[in-house]
Amino acid sequence: MNNEVRVLIADKMDPRAAGIFRDRGIHVDEKPGLSPEEFAKAIGDYDGLAVRSSTRVTAAIMDAAAPRLKVIARAGIGVDTIDVPAASARGIVVMNTPFGNSITTAEHAIAMLFALAREIPQADQSTQSGKWEKNRFMGVELTGKTLGLVGCGNIGSIVADRAHGLKMKVVAYDPFLSPERAIELGVEKVELDELLSRADFITLHTPLTDQTRGILSREALASTKRGVRIVNCARGGLIDEPALKEALDSGHVAGAALDVFAEEPAKDNPLFGTPGLICTPHLGASTTEAQVNVAIQIAEQMSDFLLLGGITNAVNVPSLSAEEAPRLKPYMNLAEQLGRLVGQIAGTGIRSIDIEVEGHAAELNIKPITGAVLAGLMGTWSDTVNMVNAPFLAKDRGIGVREIRNEGEGDYHTLLAVTVGTEDQGARRVEGTIFGNRAARLVNIFGVPIEAELTGQMIYIVNDDQPGFIGALGTQLGENRINIATFNLGRRKDEREAIALIAVDDPISAEVAQQLHELPGVREVVPLSF
Repeated sequence: MNNEVRVLIADKMDPRAAGIFRDRGIHVDEKPGLSPEEFAKAIGDYDGLAVRSSTRVTAAIMDAAAPRLKVIARAGIGVDTIDVPAASARGIVVMNTPFGNSITTAEHAIAMLFALAREIPQADQSTQSGKWEKNRFMGVELTGKTLGLVGCGNIGSIVADRAHGLKMKVVAYDPFLSPERAIELGVEKVELDELLSRADFITLHTPLTDQTRGILSREALASTKRGVRIVNCARGGLIDEPALKEALDSGHVAGAALDVFAEEPAKDNPLFGTPGLICTPHLGASTTEAQVNVAIQIAEQMSDFLLLGGITNAVNVPSLSAEEAPRLKPYMNLAEQLGRLVGQIAGTGIRSIDIEVEGHAAELNIKPITGAVLAGLMGTWSDTVNMVNAPFLAKDRGIGVREIRNEGEGDYHTLLAVTVGTEDQGARRVEGTIFGNRAARLVNIFGVPIEAELTGQMIYIVNDDQPGFIGALGTQLGENRINIATFNLGRRKDEREAIALIAVDDPISAEVAQQLHELPGVREVVPLSF
């Protein structure tokens, strides 16, 4: 079997990206401009897919890529050309490069502010056509004006910094902007209606979501200060374009500079030709530096994931740095084993999952551990589940997930516990630890201390604690020519109940499981697979 890691670059990208893949031993093909049919035919041969804004990655494409494709990476910020929910459902990591073109996009927004304030494109066109309309183009100063930022994340904060250098006053609307961060940035945090009523210039720096779509609606535009100027270098669809045209025609909005549109490529837009409008063809990230930065960054991120398990700038799974991955690997192995153990025994009636880390484990990044627990547990119901899609499957099934940290040490230097709430059995808890920083061990199952390695084919048996049972069990397995690899025992003395976890060399058939269940004193038999 060929274990070569393969990546497809489906859009034009700086050649340094392909160079990074090759330097790290990854086979890479550069095939920009494939037709949808060619794309669907080719994609099944690759573990990773790198795109920019031209290639649309649909659910149908992902189905054609199954089961090999593990990661889709966008060299840029927006992932609206990728069906992220479909990727999540199929266990595919989706990455982007949110910081590689931040400065370039922020600078483009500032350039648009200047262009609006001084009507530079219109004056250029007039002058080059042989006119000298000096009195026609009466601009306004930026100094002393109020800039309203709709969105104050990475790009918005850079625009704020540049605006301060222009001696502008900056107000910002962003539900995720903390008061402390606003003070640090030197901006005044306000609600959207106040920003609209106060701002002389408005710039948009927010992703396109169900909450932000049409954020500058007809009603919002009507509530802005008369003579406002608007810049959008973020995403098309944030502004109601027909309403913006009416506001420009009426003079309520003095000017608008748009780098993005609701439909792209925008070759026939009703806004075109409207007085006061400046347009560029989605140039926010179009500088030499930005193209190089995002190409290098996406190649490094994909290589770290495909070779080391590191997850950086993913939009549908928690981050896990390449440095963290080796340290977390034994804990994630333990987490998956515990999830798989409790999932196989507790069945499908699970309604809640508590994941608790104690001691040394409490210092670690818990999100990947949670993903591994859920992948192990949900993997008992589906053979296509992994730590990417497991949280979504749990949510779809109405299973509540809670994470708990306990920095104090108990009986073990480090401990991971998984407790499931079930419909008919109440809470069921399993605990595990790491020996020697790498060996995963079960140390407690449903309140019974027991030390066992969870591996291969096993049998979980609950029986009356009475003499002779182990001999009868061994005889029954021997008669079925099933060899015992390890035998682990624990018991509840007060209930005269014993638990056995037995590793065997061959899978336990339903017929053998029934024979074991018929042994005297047996209460429960569950074949296990790890």
